[in-house]
Amino acid sequence: MASHARTKPSVALVTGGGTGVGLAIATALATAGWQVVITGRRENVLQDAAARLGRDGHSVTGIAADLSDPQAVGRLFEAVTAQFGRLDLLVNNAGINAPPVPLEEVAFADWSAVVGSNLTSAFLCTQQAVRLFKAQSPKGGRIINNGSVSATTPRPNSAPYAATKHAITGLTKATSLEGRAHDIACGQIDIGNAASEMTDTISKGVLQADGSIKAEATIDPRDVGDAVVYMAGLPLGTNVLTLTVMANAMPFVGRG
Repeated sequence: MASHARTKPSVALVTGGGTGVGLAIATALATAGWQVVITGRRENVLQDAAARLGRDGHSVTGIAADLSDPQAVGRLFEAVTAQFGRLDLLVNNAGINAPPVPLEEVAFADWSAVVGSNLTSAFLCTQQAVRLFKAQSPKGGRIINNGSVSATTPRPNSAPYAATKHAITGLTKATSLEGRAHDIACGQIDIGNAASEMTDTISKGVLQADGSIKAEATIDPRDVGDAVVYMAGLPLGTNVLTLTVMANAMPFVGRG
């Protein structure tokens, strides 16, 4: 993949950036020359990640925030603006899953937690980013949403996760449409089986649509980071609306 090293210190905010895919994205962006802010709930995780990347010479700052809380998200963006003066890229990556049970057995608390983490947080961060993109000079910026392949094709017993990821596609398209006139680009990366704590069981065996349990292929999260760097490095007049990066052998294309 071609290098997209930054020619100026552009600023990126990655939600859920302290671990897993989010950390891989933050690392790839920092390596490509971005000034990166990572955020999530756990202060210690963020600071540990920022310190590790800082030792490698990268510019990474951790700011803890409850992304399902409008006031907390507002304070997060105020802190980013105060430190860096602007924002050029928002990566909405934060998300959780619910226990894998049939939809009629999903606890309301689990449903609410998944909606808050996966959908509400993305909306609140997008809202703040759009306001900032419109107000800053030069204006504009880019948003990349983590849709997951569940944005089009659910797994069995995953109604809360699948519903929120399908909704992310609607948010992506609405943001892209409304952002056109303001130099705001919004796209979505649909990730299939990137190895992380969240997908640890996939390589060991996971329920298939036919009721069987099968292990599935996974990919290195660094491949996801490289894809995000590509999307982020394009000029604002160009947008990757949707990009799917997945394990080639996963049972996603076809009939299993």
